[in-house]
Amino acid sequence: MKPSSSKIFTDYLIIGSGVAGLRAAIELGSRGKVIVATKDLPTESSTEYAQGGVAVALSDEDEIGIHFEDTIKAGDGLCNEEAVRILVSEGPERIIELINWGAEFDREGSRLAFTLEAAHSRRRILHAHGDSTGREIERVLIKKASTMKNIQKASFTMALDLIVEDGICRGALLLREKEIILCYSKATLLATGGAGQVFLRTTNPRVITGDGMAMAFRAGAYLKDMEFVQFHPTALYARDVPAFLLSEAMRGEGGVLRNIKGEPFMKNYHSLGELAPRDVVSRAIISEMVKTSSSHVYLDMTHLDRDFIRNRFPNIYSTCLKFNIDITRSPIPVSPAAHFIMGGVETDVNGRTNIEGLFAAGEVACTGVHGANRLASNSLLEGLVYGYRAAKECFNYVEGKEERPFPEHIEMKKIVHLDVETVKEMRENLRKTMWEKTGVIRCGESLGIALSKITPYFEQLSKVFSLDPFVIELKNMVTVGLLITLSAFNRKNSVGAHFRSDFKDKTPGWQKHTRVMKREEGIEIFY
Repeated sequence: MKPSSSKIFTDYLIIGSGVAGLRAAIELGSRGKVIVATKDLPTESSTEYAQGGVAVALSDEDEIGIHFEDTIKAGDGLCNEEAVRILVSEGPERIIELINWGAEFDREGSRLAFTLEAAHSRRRILHAHGDSTGREIERVLIKKASTMKNIQKASFTMALDLIVEDGICRGALLLREKEIILCYSKATLLATGGAGQVFLRTTNPRVITGDGMAMAFRAGAYLKDMEFVQFHPTALYARDVPAFLLSEAMRGEGGVLRNIKGEPFMKNYHSLGELAPRDVVSRAIISEMVKTSSSHVYLDMTHLDRDFIRNRFPNIYSTCLKFNIDITRSPIPVSPAAHFIMGGVETDVNGRTNIEGLFAAGEVACTGVHGANRLASNSLLEGLVYGYRAAKECFNYVEGKEERPFPEHIEMKKIVHLDVETVKEMRENLRKTMWEKTGVIRCGESLGIALSKITPYFEQLSKVFSLDPFVIELKNMVTVGLLITLSAFNRKNSVGAHFRSDFKDKTPGWQKHTRVMKREEGIEIFY
């Protein structure tokens, strides 16, 4: 059975509608026709769920240079210093721009209110409505984009694969209601976010399945530093409840981590205690869970003023109440969950990939700005700064090229159907394997087991062409899961968020960056 298809043409195709995709669309909306394709509602992205805030050096006590140093330190020796310098120096302009567009960040009187988060040496975290910063930024960007007539939103439109002809990306195959759309574009920008759903426990929304990374890999793009996955230390732990994120700002405001015996423990692991880097806190929690034979620890806010907690964290307070937890009266059961991937599609600081005509920005991309471990609340800033920069580069690319005809015909593969129960079982097995074997603490044995389980799935699904979104997502998740595990297996040292119990130190060669790409004979890893 061959699928039905149609063709559309645009100047710029943006895949993804989070902060990076929307900021790019706004920049390109005055320069040509833009299509923003998103597989769900435009608001359904990691941006929408970002609670804590956005880090930016705008307070009187802060400096761009200090933000730079904090980011470099958190990245544990693997940051691209040029990328970091761009982030922290261009960040203030992007935030002021948002405020001018109507962003309502919290204030103390007439002054912006800043809070503290782990590994920051200054109070530089802007927040909105207490703990709904991402939602506020998304609101402002969507509102701004809606005023631009050249921006067309394509909701419930899933990208299947990139169209690459003679080494040049010419657009993407899109899927809408079982029909394939050949979307030809002069420049294509991936802004699909991360891959948290690859793991059993994750703070990411249901739609974050590594689609952009997997498509780029299949098209021949380089992927970089895929082993560096950040696990957020404090996600709500309760039976049959999603791993709801409990913002790092809760510890910044004085929250204390206690084991199930009620004992505070973070000072035993790091001098900064609760404000240690995320990778340190996550491993400390796992260690306490093992020591006490428990499935969780507690985040205790009960010693703080009740009204302050309710006003500072209204979304967290109300959500926990739904699960019969009053965070002003009871410690909150928490454990780590997959949160952010520092690796991704390798780009330069302008969003260019190794494939001509293909660009990437935000969590799907890897400029090296986060190194081996992202500094808290730098992700929203990354989306704004690098979404803007990638859009500029898309425009420069298109303006500098002679127009060439789009492909007349693309050979469609035969659709392969997979049993629903089989797909569901493979998905859950993948997520369980990734969580147990490629999680917070890894070793050669666990990673080898993971490879033995995931590789057959990858080989089977590589041959599958489907119009079932659940199957497409599984194919992408398996691809990204394999690349993360393979990269982790080959990095025989511990750096940042990548911790191996059999190589606990920075052994010689630790400063290398892992790169993977698709070859006819398989997956190539190089440095």
